[in-house]
Amino acid sequence: MKRYVVAWAATAAAATGAAVAVLGLLGGSLTAGSGRVLDRDDVRAALASAAARPRPTGTPATPTGAPAPSPGTAAPAGGGRLLQTAGGTVIASCEGDRVRLRSWSPAQGFSVDGVEPGPALRAKVEFEPEEGEEVEVVIVCSGGRPVGLPKR
Repeated sequence: MKRYVVAWAATAAAATGAAVAVLGLLGGSLTAGSGRVLDRDDVRAALASAAARPRPTGTPATPTGAPAPSPGTAAPAGGGRLLQTAGGTVIASCEGDRVRLRSWSPAQGFSVDGVEPGPALRAKVEFEPEEGEEVEVVIVCSGGRPVGLPKR
């Protein structure tokens, strides 16, 4: 019986050693990345350079008075209109002269502070940043399409 226990322990030790050696050899290539963690300034610089890239030619322009768009507006799948702001993204649709917010999502570094989804003559989402000024998105229907109103 003692012989079986010794054999089992030797086999377990050999298998563990082999697994550690294989993972040591493969681990670098399996988890390889840039090897450095980005700090806040590096992230902001990377985001700024991405935002500074020119828009593709097929991207529709936002109407005057739309909330600080970045990079623009488009028609999302399933209807409605996509409005992008510095604080986040809103999808809205019109039902006659009433607007309804179908979805809203804060941008990175923002959270949703308040929502008035409608249907109503105007709908509103407030995106609150970790630091800085809150972004308020007010949307109404104009000509059967959701339009962002400028912040007052």
